[in-house]
Amino acid sequence: MRKTIVSTPKAPAAIGTYSQAVKVGDTVYLSGQIGLDPVAMTLVDGIDAQIVQVFENLKAVAEAAGGSLADVVKLNVFLTDLGNFAKVNETMARYFSEPFPARAAVGVKELPRGALVEADAVMCLGA
Repeated sequence: MRKTIVSTPKAPAAIGTYSQAVKVGDTVYLSGQIGLDPVAMTLVDGIDAQIVQVFENLKAVAEAAGGSLADVVKLNVFLTDLGNFAKVNETMARYFSEPFPARAAVGVKELPRGALVEADAVMCLGA
């Protein structure tokens, strides 16, 4: 199958050797998003704002790929402090509805640019 690169100015530009998302058939692999403002390319302040920005960035890439967060089937969340997991759940409930995607939450030592949270996703279109 052919792969298609997905890109949008509504999400932060890649800060490394990766694409915002790659579509193969009906499956879209969304790269990890941190709480970068897509215009200023700076990290937003605080864990609450970063969680919201992460989901806004994922939403923008999902829409650029022709889908929405409702099409996400797998979500991976990385936190530098697992004590913020409840905040992720609260915010996630505003972006996703049942049936929720499969999810993993992993505690990590650090993230790019000093981010407090990062998330990536797999989306299935036409399901």
